[in-house]
Amino acid sequence: MRFRTRLTLVLLTVVIISQLATGVAFLRATQNDALAKGNQRLEVGARVFQQLLDIRGEQLRNNVAILADDFGFKSAVATEDTATLFSVLANHGDRASADMVMLSDLSGNVLASSHHPEDSRMPFPELFERAQQTGSGVGVVIAAGEPYEFVLMPVRAPNLIGWVGMGFLIDEGVTEEINALTGLEISIVTYDASGNISYLASSHQAQLAMGLMSGHSDKLMEGAYTARSQMSEDDNYLSYASTLLADQQHQSFALIQLSREELLGAYSHLQWQLLSIVALMLLLTLAAAMWSARSISQPLIALAQAAKRIGQGERIEHISSGSSVTETNQLATTLLSMQEDIAKREATLLHQSRHDLLTNLPNRVSAFEDIQRLTQRGQPFTLLRFSINDFRSINDTFGYELGDHLLVTLAKRMQDLPSPVIKSYRLDGDELMLVLEQADVNRHKREEIMALISEPISLDKSLIMPSLSAGEVNYPAHGDNAQLLLRRSDIALDKARRHRHSHERYEEGQDEQHLRQLMLIRDLQEAVDNGELWMAYQPKVDTTTGRVCQFEALMRWRHPTLGFVPPDEFIGLAERSGNIGLLSDWMLAHVCEQLHHWKRRGHHLSVAINLSASDVIDPGLPMHITELFESYDLTPDQLALEVTESAVMQDVEAATETLMALSQMGLKIAIDDYGTGYSSLAQIKRLPVDELKIDKSFVLKIDTQQEDLTIVRSTIEMGHHLGLKIVAEGVENSASAEILSQLRCDYLQGYWISKPMPADAITGWLDEFKPLHLSTAAIN
Repeated sequence: MRFRTRLTLVLLTVVIISQLATGVAFLRATQNDALAKGNQRLEVGARVFQQLLDIRGEQLRNNVAILADDFGFKSAVATEDTATLFSVLANHGDRASADMVMLSDLSGNVLASSHHPEDSRMPFPELFERAQQTGSGVGVVIAAGEPYEFVLMPVRAPNLIGWVGMGFLIDEGVTEEINALTGLEISIVTYDASGNISYLASSHQAQLAMGLMSGHSDKLMEGAYTARSQMSEDDNYLSYASTLLADQQHQSFALIQLSREELLGAYSHLQWQLLSIVALMLLLTLAAAMWSARSISQPLIALAQAAKRIGQGERIEHISSGSSVTETNQLATTLLSMQEDIAKREATLLHQSRHDLLTNLPNRVSAFEDIQRLTQRGQPFTLLRFSINDFRSINDTFGYELGDHLLVTLAKRMQDLPSPVIKSYRLDGDELMLVLEQADVNRHKREEIMALISEPISLDKSLIMPSLSAGEVNYPAHGDNAQLLLRRSDIALDKARRHRHSHERYEEGQDEQHLRQLMLIRDLQEAVDNGELWMAYQPKVDTTTGRVCQFEALMRWRHPTLGFVPPDEFIGLAERSGNIGLLSDWMLAHVCEQLHHWKRRGHHLSVAINLSASDVIDPGLPMHITELFESYDLTPDQLALEVTESAVMQDVEAATETLMALSQMGLKIAIDDYGTGYSSLAQIKRLPVDELKIDKSFVLKIDTQQEDLTIVRSTIEMGHHLGLKIVAEGVENSASAEILSQLRCDYLQGYWISKPMPADAITGWLDEFKPLHLSTAAIN
């Protein structure tokens, strides 16, 4: 729904509700006021009626008093002259316009009456009793079912000799007089003991009173209308009933009525006038609402369109709201200000998205875009991609704050490099890059650049000489797009880091090797589940007995598409990609299961397995091996562990703790490939090591190279002095075996004894193997 339509509807709804509420409240108040005034008129009419009765009663009282004081009347009463009494009563009744006259003795026996038989009891005992108590009595009485205003007074001569009374009928004359005075309809209704109407006198049509009273006779009998008014929606009249007399035999009421039609006639006319006013107000409100909605919505629509254009990136210099409203103009100004803030924030975000937060150098995204632009222009250039060697060790030694200082310093130096350097970047972590405007860089220039970058840096009052490795690619020689050049620079840098060279230039074919490595890393995760891995076992021979003492477990991988993958290749990739733990878990479980299988067939064999650097520092490894021993019913002498020098030296404390726990379990531990690392026997002797395995690079040509012989001899002698057993691997001929035996080497391993074999060939090979006969004569 449009804003203008919604605003119009809201305004109309508010006005309609307020007008209806006001109109209904006004009409209800007017109606209640009219009804209240009608009730007041009825009460006034009741009071007028009562006053009329009082006036007529007073007149009648005066007439009765005159009669009671008449001498002739007293004489007739005293002599009980009945004829005279009747004559006097009749004459005085006519003169007073009385409808009923009566004379009784002191006991209340009727002496003469116009309506009652002679010698009958007083027909109005309550009025007679009140007259005896007060000296006179005035009230409404019922005679022959008709209501009378009756006065009863004593006759004295001078003592009390009787009671004389007169009354007039409350008939249509009375009601007509009340109607003339008040304009109200009045009816006199009398009920007998059975509830039937015995008398009715009305100032209006008798049928109307009858109809009105027929519906309320039961309520009147119950006194529901006594001295009060009632109006219902079904009634055509407001009614007020006043009790004239109520005893066990009769009930008489004066029913005063007011026509509702007459009372509410003005109200009905006012109602139509009010409806006309409300309709007119609604029309005016509709017009005002439409105008207001239009005047309010047009500036807002203009502002909304301007905001939409700003959101789409369009720059707006001025916003015309078309309104004189201060708030609208303020909103227009705010939108323009917001546009400037958005532009500044976008510029900041763009800069942050294209620059490194630490060094403020352009980042990888910026490098990609810049290189892409250079290739599009066809301008030759060179990328030198750097990595800080041992950057993790610097962070661990000096802390991350000083490591960040090192990066910031190198970044500043790169930014200050002179031509031919175009721009410098920080790609990720410790990787930096330079773009040079040359097709290639000669050795002298490259070394000069690296020397400027690698000058000593003061870190925590210590001078640090940054060691950098660089990978180089050239455009257009090594690629024609940014993605390819960046990938090949990464390949060249990776090769420099692995070989710890200061510089490597990309060479054709390295891409394929890189893609092969990526595929192997990806497929290595599925090799275990797909059954592509298997274990080969190479025997070790004791030079003293010539018998097989142990096997070394060697992992093999038969790739479904690449075929046999050398272990040196995929194990190194597993360590770099973090998958070595997966391979170690599989190898341990597989070797323990194989040992259990051989044991069940009567071959109690011992197998040595190789641990990676992550395995050696894993505190959970001892518990894991213990669980495998329990699962496969193995003893500690059936499993030995081999670990390289470099793996131990990565975290000596953690490795020592793990190896101590394994040694305490009874496992034999050997240092593998000894002589290729950077440790010494002095460092190794602190470890729980049982054996040293001399690297095959020193053993292969021991029979022809005097230097290798010297190294092997000294290693065996020093190892024995430390209480270690010595294993020589790479024994490929009998001459080498004889020499090693004469040097007192403890164990031999190599192709001359046997190549690595699958597990199912071991038992057959053992059955056919004959112990070796080696010379034990010492070599001088």
